Amino acid sequence: RRALCLLDPYGLTLSWEVIQAAARMKTIEIFLNFPVMDMNRNALWIKPGGVAADDLRRMNTFWGDESWRKIMYTAQGNLFGDDDLVKTGNNEKIAEAFRKRLLDIAGFAEVPPPIPMRNRTNAIVYYLFFASPSPTGAKIARSILKKYRDFRPGA
Repeated sequence: RRALCLLDPYGLTLSWEVIQAAARMKTIEIFLNFPVMDMNRNALWIKPGGVAADDLRRMNTFWGDESWRKIMYTAQGNLFGDDDLVKTGNNEKIAEAFRKRLLDIAGFAEVPPPIPMRNRTNAIVYYLFFASPSPTGAKIARSILKKYRDFRPGA
């Protein structure tokens, strides 16, 4: 038996365990709306020290652990000899890291590069991911998504 699962969380409300369970079954392909706008608003701040504990918990639950911090932040020394975390990552970096996570940690066989989904002002709201245990499914998805990869609203 096979299944196609559409994961469209409202912000950071999805648990990594759901994604990992789908990958472990080896019969489920997923489309996932990766909520990068919510991540930027609530967790991926330029100064991460001000992020609320609940928002950090939601980000960790969505991601599956705290490894996203190493992807998005670099420690830099300040005038007082202390290290401050500085945001050095961007949307593309976090999306590519999640793609690799779907492959290496969750265990999907195929995860094509995601499609950035933009609003009317051309800001990326989320990335549309496809993940599959099957090369055939990924081939079909790549063919469909290719049409939308460079689409720009209003262009």
